[in-house]
Amino acid sequence: MQKKVQEQQKKTLLIINTGSLKKRFILQKIAKIPNIKKVVVNTQKNWAENYVDEWILVDTTNHDATIRAVNEYAKKNQIDGVVTFWEDDVLLTAKLSEALKLPGIPWKVASKARNKFAFREFCAKHGLPAPKYALVRSEDELKQVLQSMQLPVVFKPTFGSSSAFVIKAEDTEEANEVYAFLRRNINTQVETALSDGLEVMVEEYIDGDEVDIDMLVQHGKIKYWSMADNYKTEEPYFMETGMAVPSALSEEDQQDLVNMAESVLEHLGVMNGCIHFEAKYTSKGPVPIEVNLRMGGDEIYSFSREAWKVDLIEYAVKIALNEYFPRLDKPEEPHTYLCGTSFIPEVSGVISSLDMPEKFSTKDNVDEFQFYKEVGDTVLTPPAEYEFLGWITARGENPNDARENLDKALEKVNYEIIPFSEVSAVGKTKRAHRFAVAQFDQRVMQGKARIEKIRRMSMSKQRKLHIGIACNTFSGKDGAVEAELTSVGNNIQKVLEERGYSTSFIDFNDLKGASTLLQTQKIDLVFNVAERINGSSLLEPHVASFFDAYQVPYTGSNPFTLSLAIDKIRVKKLLTYHQIPTAKWDYVFDLRDEVREDLTFPLIVKPGTTDNSIGITQDSVVRTPEELKRQIRYVLQELHSPALIEEYLPGDEYDVSIIGNGEELRVLPLSRTQFNKMPKDMWNIYSFESKFGDNFADFKKFITEERPPKGVSKKLLALITEMAMDTYSILDCHDYGRVEVKLDEQGNPHVLELNPNPSINAPDCLPSVAKLTGMDYGDFLEEIIALAIKRYQNSPPYYHLQPQLR
Repeated sequence: MQKKVQEQQKKTLLIINTGSLKKRFILQKIAKIPNIKKVVVNTQKNWAENYVDEWILVDTTNHDATIRAVNEYAKKNQIDGVVTFWEDDVLLTAKLSEALKLPGIPWKVASKARNKFAFREFCAKHGLPAPKYALVRSEDELKQVLQSMQLPVVFKPTFGSSSAFVIKAEDTEEANEVYAFLRRNINTQVETALSDGLEVMVEEYIDGDEVDIDMLVQHGKIKYWSMADNYKTEEPYFMETGMAVPSALSEEDQQDLVNMAESVLEHLGVMNGCIHFEAKYTSKGPVPIEVNLRMGGDEIYSFSREAWKVDLIEYAVKIALNEYFPRLDKPEEPHTYLCGTSFIPEVSGVISSLDMPEKFSTKDNVDEFQFYKEVGDTVLTPPAEYEFLGWITARGENPNDARENLDKALEKVNYEIIPFSEVSAVGKTKRAHRFAVAQFDQRVMQGKARIEKIRRMSMSKQRKLHIGIACNTFSGKDGAVEAELTSVGNNIQKVLEERGYSTSFIDFNDLKGASTLLQTQKIDLVFNVAERINGSSLLEPHVASFFDAYQVPYTGSNPFTLSLAIDKIRVKKLLTYHQIPTAKWDYVFDLRDEVREDLTFPLIVKPGTTDNSIGITQDSVVRTPEELKRQIRYVLQELHSPALIEEYLPGDEYDVSIIGNGEELRVLPLSRTQFNKMPKDMWNIYSFESKFGDNFADFKKFITEERPPKGVSKKLLALITEMAMDTYSILDCHDYGRVEVKLDEQGNPHVLELNPNPSINAPDCLPSVAKLTGMDYGDFLEEIIALAIKRYQNSPPYYHLQPQLR
């Protein structure tokens, strides 16, 4: 009874988006606040699982779908407040607070503040300080705009956060160059907050002392504020270098800034929220830069907590839940003085060494230390990416003491970055000015960073990789093949996550969604088990092409090998050319084509461009010319595929599973199928029905599977193995594959086909025979990842795309 009362007293807080792992401290804090049920609206479950009571899983970039999902939840559950700490979801949170009639910021207000151009228009309309500004949609517009502005100017996206794509131009020529660069490069991959829009504006550069004002606003009143001085940013990209609290500005100047901020919020109509207000104090007085309708990032939280003993997260939750609190008066002096600096890479490259304490001692007076990178990680500088390595803050009894402590702590933090290779084109192309080839730099360097991370990483850190699982998802109403394709990706993801990997599921039945994931998620390597794009198996090779285009390392074979394997006729030509034993054969593309007369019946007629035995039935084996014509017509006209005709092989079938690359191949124990119990009216073949049909269980009664084979001569097994290895190498298979070999009446082996990227669900052949060597399913998956990593490490980029056909 008491527990039920406690449950009733709990308030439900809707948290929009967990943010990245760097934001874990936020959910850790909320989890400690008593009597709150934490419901997180997020695209997928992630690292925050231990801090969340319930999830509402929906694509948060689709606002309508998210609102519908939340409304459905609200029909059965009371929601008392909604909050976000993530810039990407400020507008969504505003819509939800309105839809649920909860405290928050109205959408119209949020849209004015979120859009930097709309915010400047708003300031100008209400007589609030603002520089000259304009929206720029073309080069002609820019030319006109620059005639009325005083240089230098600043270009910035109308949406976005941090300093991504905010660039200063000193003169007209540079302004044209910056604008051209932005038009080519601005994207959501570098800055996800740009998903609300990619328009560009320009405004006159504001010179002055930059500050951050962090405020708690409830019922239209500022209940608390804290002001921090920002150190001078690194221009032209405005990379934030650090800050100090409290501000060193005079009390009068600080009050002018607060009054200006209060006026802006009052005119906007901001009644409730934790606000991060950016401004400058210029020779003409305070000027707003932008208003962020959520708590400030990085060290902002700890600065307020330590300097003034005000927990911004706790009070942001109170505001969201409409829990009244009085004005929070600050003491005349802070509890401690704080200053901090960000670690910003000077060059793009790979971190080669780190020398820093795991934890600072109390006497170091370090308040917070975050360093996100490890040896082997890649780092990128603007304009390729706006990347911070971390930050450090120190405390002191006065501003000078805090700064001295910070400088002493910085002496203990050392790291080295090896610039990208001298032989790389990245950063080496000659240019007339610094933005001339920035588009090339940005796209190539982001992809190169992924490749370089894999090439330089230590194998001991394999489980720290973010693995994408490329697969296909189908509904339960599709077929048995589709069910199999769906389950393999889910099973791989489950096992890898159990072993500590972070993963993302990439469904290639949703090509747009797959593209978005690859651009927005920092995926290190993709486990490629996708066999279709938008439902078509013929497009399977293009999945790998997708990864190559995005420069994302992946497991398995390249597009050339995958494409070749689909074309069974070309494979037969190659096998014949290399004198690999294979059943005598021919092919036709048209009913008028003649079939060679030296083929001996019975023959088997197969589609030349399908897998999974699609199109193979008991009728595929023919005994007469009439039956042959009938089956060829079926393949050409019904299946719309060229027809491959082979002499029928009645003997045992062997699956040869191989892992490895180049000269380092490992043949796993063989698998043999004996058709020793087949009825006399059935042929010794695997048809589609026998693999995926309703009679699968009955078919299993007719065969005997042995792993490994028993009672077979070592000479035959050696011959089969050598033929399979030659096939694997000739067709340039990567990481893993399976070669199918069948015996004729005399017991001679013939290669049927190569399966690069064969199905590797837990019960399938490859994982099953790997288990015989001591590898469980998880070990097997990790071995494939390790082989892919080694392949990238041992060869130059794109080497895997150069066909090694022998």
